[in-house]
Amino acid sequence: MGFSLDRAGFGMRLLAGVLDTLIIVIPIGVVVSLYTGTPSLNWTQGVTWNSLYLLYSIILPVIWGGFNIGKRLVNIRIKKTNGKELNLADMFFREFIGKFLIGYVTLGLSTVVSVFMIVFRKDKRAIHDFAAGTFVSNEG
Repeated sequence: MGFSLDRAGFGMRLLAGVLDTLIIVIPIGVVVSLYTGTPSLNWTQGVTWNSLYLLYSIILPVIWGGFNIGKRLVNIRIKKTNGKELNLADMFFREFIGKFLIGYVTLGLSTVVSVFMIVFRKDKRAIHDFAAGTFVSNEG
């Protein structure tokens, strides 16, 4: 297994994240704007939106074999380092503990460290990948 070829780098992961967010936020934003009569993204700042997006980030990859919408579009997926199937506990540790909680406690510093880990580590694993025993595979 050659890490440099089978592991998704920072650019692909970033693109997948941006696409995923846009594909989810834009349609919901249109509906919210039609309902309220005011175009605004303020609804994305609340606990409700962040909780729903966290649930999406935890549940969809388990159901969809490691993909979310953005990852499916750029053909990368989350996989377990031990080869087993992803489960809800894995994704909870990856998304809630590894990204949200550690990011919150470190005031975002862990996110910056994770970017450097993805860019410079041969295995392309970030803090949230280590928390869950995962990596992001380049399926292309």
